[in-house]
Amino acid sequence: MPNAQLLIFAGSTRQQSFNRKLAHATAAIARDAGASVTVLELSDFDIPLYNADLEAEGTPADVVRLKQALFDHPAWIICSPEYNGSYTALLKNTIDWASSPVKGHPEWQDGTRSFRGKVVGMLSASPGALGGLRSQSHLGPLLTNLECWLAPKAFALGSAGSAFDESGTLVQQAHRDRVRAVVDQVLWAAERLQAPAA
Repeated sequence: MPNAQLLIFAGSTRQQSFNRKLAHATAAIARDAGASVTVLELSDFDIPLYNADLEAEGTPADVVRLKQALFDHPAWIICSPEYNGSYTALLKNTIDWASSPVKGHPEWQDGTRSFRGKVVGMLSASPGALGGLRSQSHLGPLLTNLECWLAPKAFALGSAGSAFDESGTLVQQAHRDRVRAVVDQVLWAAERLQAPAA
């Protein structure tokens, strides 16, 4: 789908994060597929731990900037690390802020505005054999609760320590094919959900 607006981000800010590597490798694959890709780095946003008292003082400017970035892209791919069998505190905190209403704001007082109708593909990477699969099993219901559409295809990259070459490309063609299948399905679904009703 040419020029599809695809947002890709990882639930980690660690410099050598396997999921950040996977996000960048996925971006290259998606661009080869003809998509217009934005790779969002959560480290570029100054977002504190969610606290309702802090929010009452005023939603941080970077939260509003994040809401806008999420809203502007109809299709997302999230690369979710697995900590203790679930997604990261960073990812949860990001979603909690992004889905929190901004009182009195004409657009962002609707907390789910940034999420509603987005088509989301889930990827994960881990040194272990399961590839972070359990993080996806927890992240999926959270996204569905926020009215996202989840792509049925997903991919969990195991043995991630040996999965990338020095340039960050996935070594195995089979892995690149699995990522491409998720990208293709997300873009396919996003195109159809955005199409005007006949």
